[in-house]
Amino acid sequence: LGSVIAYFTSAKFLLYLGHALSTWGDRMWHFAVSVFLVELYGNSLLLTAVYGLVVAGSVLLLGALIGDWVDKNSRLKVAQTSLVVQNSSVILCGVILMIIFLFKTQLLTLYHGWLLTLCYILVITIANIANLASTATAITIQRDWIVVVAGEDRSKLADMNATIRRIDQLTNILAPMAVGQIMTFGSPMIGCGFISGWNLMSMCVEYLLLWKVYQKTPTLAHKSAKVEASELKQLNVKKESDMKPAEGVQLIIEKDVTGFEPQQEKEVGCATRIAEPFLTFRDGWVAYYNQPVFLAGMGLAFLYMTVLGFDCITTGYAYTQGLSGSVLSLLMGASAVTGIMGTVAFTWLRRKCGLIRTGLISGVAQFACLILCAISVFMPGSPMDLTVSPFADISARLFENEPLPTIASPEPEMIFATGMPNLLNGSIASANGDPEISPEPVPLISVSLLFAGVIAARVGLWSFDLTVTQLLQENIIESERGIINGVQNSMNYLLDLLHFIMVILAPNPEAFGLLVLISVSFVAMGHIMYFRFAQKSLGKQLFVCHTPDPKAAPDSSPPGNTSTV
Repeated sequence: LGSVIAYFTSAKFLLYLGHALSTWGDRMWHFAVSVFLVELYGNSLLLTAVYGLVVAGSVLLLGALIGDWVDKNSRLKVAQTSLVVQNSSVILCGVILMIIFLFKTQLLTLYHGWLLTLCYILVITIANIANLASTATAITIQRDWIVVVAGEDRSKLADMNATIRRIDQLTNILAPMAVGQIMTFGSPMIGCGFISGWNLMSMCVEYLLLWKVYQKTPTLAHKSAKVEASELKQLNVKKESDMKPAEGVQLIIEKDVTGFEPQQEKEVGCATRIAEPFLTFRDGWVAYYNQPVFLAGMGLAFLYMTVLGFDCITTGYAYTQGLSGSVLSLLMGASAVTGIMGTVAFTWLRRKCGLIRTGLISGVAQFACLILCAISVFMPGSPMDLTVSPFADISARLFENEPLPTIASPEPEMIFATGMPNLLNGSIASANGDPEISPEPVPLISVSLLFAGVIAARVGLWSFDLTVTQLLQENIIESERGIINGVQNSMNYLLDLLHFIMVILAPNPEAFGLLVLISVSFVAMGHIMYFRFAQKSLGKQLFVCHTPDPKAAPDSSPPGNTSTV
């Protein structure tokens, strides 16, 4: 009984509980906001498309700056500030949406509808602020706090990462279902009120949990001092393969953050202040490029350039192939199960083969499963027709003066890789907004192979995601964790934006097979990058599988690593 009580009061469990509450609120909000925007704009996807583009563009441009802010401030301040900003923004958005739902008719008549347009802009702006705060929370908790709580035990770190991903998988499915039922049997306004109330309650509980974790883990109060840019450049570029571990640790100056004193302000001109964010942006991307795990991070980012996930693009295509909503919900549940299996496979493989080799095995497994998706393009029932121009639908709509098909923004369950949501999703829809369902029975061989490959590939996908996540945690010096992970998020969003543009350019079902082949190619390129990283790190030992010391894990750190873990 004592051990059970000790576990439920441990910093590790409290961190899990706080993450579960935070993720549940995030998934409910991201699911609901896209539905609210569609409801408000007359069943058009325009507002959700704008929201998706604003969110993705903001993280792409501001990821490095957010990470730099995380690095420069104490852990508790960062976590508490981002938590309060995120939840307060969602609460405010919910209140504004309730007002719009109540007084939409009156708002339409005021100032020729410009007041309603201003409300839309306000909602999207505040929702974007909430997402940026959520990004800061994810960086500080999942990339920094978890490393400190795990201490020097890398096996414990791997188990904690896997548990966090399992929580993500469950909330991705359950949270949208819960809020969807409330909105179905109640109303959108009731849904807004429920989400606002949930975030208010959750914010108070999460704030308390963060404080308890901080108290139970004294090392969280100590943070490496921010190193000057010139030092960082030397540290990143220099490949000291003969450096002793003790020497690497000496490069990091520990500093008590409870007495965190800001650097003495220098007299700087207005031009310097204006240029500072741009210099931080540049330095962040340069530091990211110079990281020993750069190729591994790029490999993960390339997995975002795909239509092979359970997002609205793929489900919209499935509707055109005759699959019902109930079948799709079952397939989605199966994908969650295989995702959880991937987290289990990760912990087992890491113990048996080491961290870097786990990534190689996971990559091969994912790509092998996605071969089924490539084969499905050429099977009976596939609508792919290369004689039909991908731009035919766009041209026809332009000449008919009809709106272009747009891409809806994220549905939280529909995550493809890091736990972070696919922000630029949409469905293939007809002109009136309803899914185009083929009037004739379509052979299911092609679509069956497609979803079999997508579902099976999630075992390798989530295992690979966890591998790269832990490599970033272990091999980035503490003073750079925020900015490097901020740039990694930006890179993920950049590839996701390209995936959005790809679907916009070729939205018709006849071109979906081509999108599948492009997606498989990008996944292959991502894993080739990771293979190159593994080859550089392990050399001739690449294919020698052994059982590593769970705490030392010598093969998980590339040459020249200065990890503080």
